[in-house]
Amino acid sequence: MTKKIVGCLMLAATLAAPSIALACDGDGHAQASVSKASVKEVTVAELAGLHKSRKATLLDANNADFRKENGVIPGAVLLTNFRSYDLAKELPAKKDSKLVFYCANTMCKASHAAAERALEAGYTDVNVLPDGLLGWKKAGQPTAAAAAAPQS
Repeated sequence: MTKKIVGCLMLAATLAAPSIALACDGDGHAQASVSKASVKEVTVAELAGLHKSRKATLLDANNADFRKENGVIPGAVLLTNFRSYDLAKELPAKKDSKLVFYCANTMCKASHAAAERALEAGYTDVNVLPDGLLGWKKAGQPTAAAAAAPQS
């Protein structure tokens, strides 16, 4: 029985060695782990609190036709295009501002694409509302008519 345990330990060590080696630099020193900022998700309830306290910038990644038919979250910045919006004009100047992107619903990924663009531009507190505007409305939260926003 002891031989089985020793054999298992040797096998485990052999299998673990490649993963340890991959974590080292060329000189055998472990590399420091660098945490990359990532897009976080917020719930409708969390966003409602942030919206009420004005602690986040809301960004609507929907197109003009959807906004016209369904409205927007009051006070949201209406992005000109979720793929190619003007970072300097449409996002806050402070890179640590809390941003919450939303689009239509859980099936729509425009908010995720727009949020990734903000991360790539150096913003550090980037969030999405996966339930989107339709989830917001379903939860009984207020909406407003969309003001005209240029679409590119």
